[in-house]
Amino acid sequence: MGVTSEAWWSVWWPWMLLWAATLAGLAALLTVASLRLVRARRAAAGDITDGICFYLHDKTVMDHYQMRGYTAALRKEVEQRTSRGKDGTVRAKVFGVGADGGHKENKEIVSRYLEVAEPISVIGVIMKVLEDKHVIVHVDLPSQSVTRSTALLRTASAAQSAVRLRDIEGFVLIRGRFRTAGNDAEGAGSTVFLAPYGDPADPSRGPRVRVTCATEGLRIEVPQGTFSAHCLGKIQEWKADEGVLEVQAMAIFQ
Repeated sequence: MGVTSEAWWSVWWPWMLLWAATLAGLAALLTVASLRLVRARRAAAGDITDGICFYLHDKTVMDHYQMRGYTAALRKEVEQRTSRGKDGTVRAKVFGVGADGGHKENKEIVSRYLEVAEPISVIGVIMKVLEDKHVIVHVDLPSQSVTRSTALLRTASAAQSAVRLRDIEGFVLIRGRFRTAGNDAEGAGSTVFLAPYGDPADPSRGPRVRVTCATEGLRIEVPQGTFSAHCLGKIQEWKADEGVLEVQAMAIFQ
């Protein structure tokens, strides 16, 4: 019996080593792929906030910031922006005001930033936290695609082969080719933007997304014609008679 076992082992041990190495290699590849996917998503979110902030609904941004306890995240973000010189002093610039100093000054800078936090200061932090919590579903209207992610799996439509945007819960980050539709007839002080599904010859026909913004929240002049942008917001309702999906916007980046 011992001889048989030794003979079996002498024949099969190289194959066992090969299988083990193959499994280890596959596990490593999956790990690397997962890390690259996470980094790519975070980089994409960072690129968006590094662009032009086209629109902010100040009240929604600040309400969400204050209700969800983002102070720790904002504090960390500010601390990361400070840099230490070779002499050990801290050099930072907050809201255009320069400051040099040590650890005490660093705390004062962070405290000041937190005290004067404004929508434009915290929207990037909010997006990073939402991405880390996997609650933003990424939608691309021109390609009519929705990124498969943990955020999408939380929706009722995730198990279906075709995702219906009106079923998505949580936040959506919609990339589209928007155009202004003028002022909202239902309410003064509002500006309406439309973005079609896909890339139709006539954007005014067929299904489309409609985003109604408070005009006072527009931070730059509305572009003429069609422009590409990302809209962070929440799905409201699908109006089948108009072929329109209503979206409540928190922020728009161009």
